[in-house]
Amino acid sequence: MFEAAIYNQRRSQLMQSVKDGVVLILGNEESPMNYLENQYSFRQDSNFLYYCGIDQPMLALLLDVETGDAILFGNELTLVEVVWMGPQPSLVEQAAKVGITEVQQYDLLSEVLESIRHQGRTIHFTPPYRMENSVKLHQWLQIPLADLADRASVRLIQTIVAQRSIKTDAELTELTRAINITRAMHVAVMQQAKPGMNEAHLAGIATGIAVAGGGNLAYPVILTTRGHILHNHVHSYNINEGQMVLADLGAETASHYAGDITRTFPVSKTFTTQQKEIYQLVLDVQLAAIAAMRPGVLYQDVHMLVARQIIEGLKGMGLMYGDTEEALAAGAVGLFFPHGLGHMQGLDVHDMEDLGEVHTGYRPGLERSQLFGYRSLRFGKELETGMVLTVEPGVYFNPPLIDSWQQEGKFTQFIRYDRLGAYRDFTGVRLEDNVAITADGNQVLGDPIPKTVAEVEALRQ
Repeated sequence: MFEAAIYNQRRSQLMQSVKDGVVLILGNEESPMNYLENQYSFRQDSNFLYYCGIDQPMLALLLDVETGDAILFGNELTLVEVVWMGPQPSLVEQAAKVGITEVQQYDLLSEVLESIRHQGRTIHFTPPYRMENSVKLHQWLQIPLADLADRASVRLIQTIVAQRSIKTDAELTELTRAINITRAMHVAVMQQAKPGMNEAHLAGIATGIAVAGGGNLAYPVILTTRGHILHNHVHSYNINEGQMVLADLGAETASHYAGDITRTFPVSKTFTTQQKEIYQLVLDVQLAAIAAMRPGVLYQDVHMLVARQIIEGLKGMGLMYGDTEEALAAGAVGLFFPHGLGHMQGLDVHDMEDLGEVHTGYRPGLERSQLFGYRSLRFGKELETGMVLTVEPGVYFNPPLIDSWQQEGKFTQFIRYDRLGAYRDFTGVRLEDNVAITADGNQVLGDPIPKTVAEVEALRQ
């Protein structure tokens, strides 16, 4: 939680931009895993955290744009809840810490919204992503469930995106804290990995460090010897000599700012010659991407710079051939680099994607490519000072994808399928860092995490 002045300024800026009506921002509820009292770890809505900062369930924030009033709706703990959960600061006390002086019972919100509707005033809300909040909006606003996403306020969405895209110094401090906890997760995994160990053991080490850091995981651990499976959450295999481990890990601080870092390392003490060659290519293109990032640059162009350099690198290895620009335009590199270069990062590991990537990552006149691989680029807009993005290129050899494209005769003028047999068991390499855009360029956030071949191998000794 930040100082009250920060939340007051955020809410004031939001209301000035929205201009009329009221803004409704719903917090989240507890979600049962398998019966009512056994619940998933609570995660507050990020927009609610941004404008209100109170991290507990069953809350709602109502902002009257025309009067400037902010009302928090929620309930004080009952005696029974205190018995089970212990004494907690009152809701009134918590509201005061974030600059809100008016607190009302949660059950009154439906009546207040009904009155606003009868006055003919606009109620601005964001697209719900949890069913509990969808049902509430459906009941309170008399909007069919299927229409809620389309009826969400574009003006509110665009205002939130404009605000949350630019990180303040206080937010950068929180992000750096999350990244440094994530660094500790990676270093521990790289140091403690031993042939014969199960992937789940390493995933547990990473998870423990995230929780010990005061928060939790920012997303489920990706730690696998099957690195060509991009979001592999299965940890059932043993790691063996000659393999590589791809670890995509992220810690979330107590205030819910997220780290998101990927490293790939050998199970053996050193990379094989083949592994080192692909690894160095990925490292080189990642460094080139970071060097290209500055205000005004289209991130879509940085993605294409990386794709072009991957093509050139694979041509040098004899795995691709032909005209680089033609291969780039056709999307042939998608066989080896089938995902986007990165996404925005902040309170969400994929920042604000609940608001829709058409708003968070693109703009009118800048459309998402429909080509395989390129269409997975979540953010393509111009970079701005204060934005934080992931930079995560990779090179992968996915046997089912290779077989499918080869059987279709796809891009045979660019891809040497006859030479890919030697890479069927290679899996993949991804390297990822978190980069803040500064006035004169960029800054890689957090303490350095071993990344060069020499640095990674030194940890494996």
